[in-house]
Amino acid sequence: MWEGYRILYRGGKGELTEKKSCFIATTRPVESEEEAAAFVEEMRKQYWDARHNCFAYVIGERGQIQRCSDDGEPAQTAGRPMLDVLLGEQVRNICVVVTRYFGGTLLGTGGLVRAYSGAVREGLNNSVIVEKCPGRRVKIITDYNGVGKIQYIAAQLGIPAPETEYGVEVVMRFVVPEEKKGSFAAQVTEKTGGQAVIEDEGFLYYAKMDGSLILFGDQM
Repeated sequence: MWEGYRILYRGGKGELTEKKSCFIATTRPVESEEEAAAFVEEMRKQYWDARHNCFAYVIGERGQIQRCSDDGEPAQTAGRPMLDVLLGEQVRNICVVVTRYFGGTLLGTGGLVRAYSGAVREGLNNSVIVEKCPGRRVKIITDYNGVGKIQYIAAQLGIPAPETEYGVEVVMRFVVPEEKKGSFAAQVTEKTGGQAVIEDEGFLYYAKMDGSLILFGDQM
């Protein structure tokens, strides 16, 4: 059964200052450990003069790949708390690097955990996270009498407006949530008296953002 999951769609940056130490969190979408490693190296080069560049990442639809690093901070005070924030927010395909510029005052174990966790949250607040949902590409060929009926059914089921081509017949292409495909097809068949031709064009993941659809492509 295909399930939806949250991903980082667009990275961002957030900062937090604790006792004159500056913590800079930078997030980046990644889909492999190689991409994550390259991003971490990029941040290390950018912030070459920082005391620490700690990281955490979660990759895969089930979050099956998880890694983190304290980068010289006391064990379990940086990487693990950062990873815990990502897991708590249930965000996938994300890497975050928190860069620390030391301010001269030791924060202690608890202070470090709070600072690194807080920095990640600031980074997430300035990032774009979307729900990646399973769906089907559905093409419907109908006569002009069926257009309004099909649009009404789609609206009632919360299915986004289709791409529509008008010719001798009307071709409508929908992105239908996986769990609604059966109901949608059945209602279209019923309301059009079986005259509409319904074609399943394959599986894909999609997301909604600012009233628009983001399509991630077929993934069978």
